[in-house]
Amino acid sequence: MSNRLYNFCAGPAALPEPVLQRAQADLLDWQGKGLSVMEMSHRSDEFVSIAERAEQDLRDLLTIPSDYKVLFLQGGASQQFAQIPLNLLPEDGSADYIDTGIWSAKAIEEASRYGHVNVAASAKSMDYFAIPGQNDWQLSEKATYVHYTPNETIGGLEFGWIPDVEKPLIADMSSTILSRPLDVSRFGLIYAGAQKNIGPSGLVVVIVQEDLLGNARASCPTMLDYSVAAKNGSMYNTPPTFAWYLSGLIFQWLKEQGGLEGMERVNQAKQRKLYAAIDSSELYSNPINIADRSWMNIPFRLADDRLDKPFLAGAEQRGLLNLKGHRSVGGMRASVYNAVPESAVDALIEYMAEFEKQHG
Repeated sequence: MSNRLYNFCAGPAALPEPVLQRAQADLLDWQGKGLSVMEMSHRSDEFVSIAERAEQDLRDLLTIPSDYKVLFLQGGASQQFAQIPLNLLPEDGSADYIDTGIWSAKAIEEASRYGHVNVAASAKSMDYFAIPGQNDWQLSEKATYVHYTPNETIGGLEFGWIPDVEKPLIADMSSTILSRPLDVSRFGLIYAGAQKNIGPSGLVVVIVQEDLLGNARASCPTMLDYSVAAKNGSMYNTPPTFAWYLSGLIFQWLKEQGGLEGMERVNQAKQRKLYAAIDSSELYSNPINIADRSWMNIPFRLADDRLDKPFLAGAEQRGLLNLKGHRSVGGMRASVYNAVPESAVDALIEYMAEFEKQHG
């Protein structure tokens, strides 16, 4: 019998239990081959079949157009903050960036090392509690691309819409990809660290329009050149094979849940329940503009910060793990990614109500 508890960690995040059980069964002996996935050559027919199925399942889930490359790369989203301008931003070029929180700010800071960054809009004047409307953006005609962060994992601020821009749209979808259907054709490049809705940490998935390949500047390291990765099937060197394999199992699991339409129904129910509990409470609050609230990362504060420690201690006793908010913002944060079941949200809401009765 499993003794697994409810994990609300922002990342590395919860993984589906059936996937972990499948990986456990494969760990010592993958499909009777007498060795683990972690031990087989990435050039072997066996691993190539794993890799090819993972890519096809991801293409199926997201309905990725045929003129897009799917890359399974080492590192995380933070490495992409440099890799994107090295591949897409000319030496004397400029790019538009939208500032909506900590992760977009980090992307802006890194890109500024490689060219001119025009911060076309910022949520700073709204204390990062709302998304600036596109009518207020100051986009540049000279920009090579427009970069934004659809979901700010730390602040819990999320775009409910896709920006309509003339230049290639670049999106950091680390914490929102695969949570619901997505029109990939609206984007030039999508990147996502794996450790939230894709798989374990150490892997980043890049979905890039083929027309954008081949523009890397001369100083771009070979390992960071998207066109090199694309030409070599993401195997220019040894890839993170186990993370790739496990991600493939998660793609299969997602298909079994009814695809992204099925996940959308579950995720919508989870976030609605939890926000309703927060909004109807006198003890808990969420400061984000209602239209801009994140589905995946739900921060909330207690009316009295002195109650934070007893709240977290009581949550752990209930088997509700990793609810402490990011150190930069404090409070609480429940990350309710795909692998967090609706029963976990129900258990959290029940605990929050009991805690409020005792301390409200």
